[in-house]
Amino acid sequence: MTTHRMVHLIDDEEALRRSVGFLLRTSGHAVTTWDSGVAFLKEARHAEPGCVLLDVRMPEMDGLEVQRAMAERGIAMPVIILTGHGDIGMAVAAMKGGAVDFLEKPFEKAALLAAVKAAFLRLDGQEQAQDRAQDARTRIALLTPREQDVLAGLARGLPNKSIAYDLDISPRTVEVHRANLMTKLDVSSLSDALRLAFAAERG
Repeated sequence: MTTHRMVHLIDDEEALRRSVGFLLRTSGHAVTTWDSGVAFLKEARHAEPGCVLLDVRMPEMDGLEVQRAMAERGIAMPVIILTGHGDIGMAVAAMKGGAVDFLEKPFEKAALLAAVKAAFLRLDGQEQAQDRAQDARTRIALLTPREQDVLAGLARGLPNKSIAYDLDISPRTVEVHRANLMTKLDVSSLSDALRLAFAAERG
């Protein structure tokens, strides 16, 4: 294994590029920073293979457009989405489009490094999609029908209030189901729960 794995960091905020770039370099990664998706796409074919940390909200092209353009051009680098609090729907769409994970700003160092590690595992082909799908279906089968309904709503990018309206229950009840399903699935974050939901669908 190469020690220095390349991470392409695409974000229009210079302060974030500096801080996250520093964090990754001090954790043993090589980092190339880009101030826009357009700049990255111009050079992507000749760029060193690696994983891509991609901000959702950027001028010119947003993260989802960059992700789609990568897929259309056959740029098979795994993507991790960086998102602000209000962008969960977009992050869900990105995961449906094949992103490895999404990280809500501000994110913990451990969460970032875990996501990058998962991206490199995917790049190395060490993840077995079929096994992941089976494991996801087994875990989701442990949920009650109502908890599965709530998970399906979350996977569609819906907020608790919309899920409550669709299921004709109170937002508080949705919160309870959401907490229960996280416990039963043994996950600590929404992105982990969504990863299971999408893996089960793909299998």
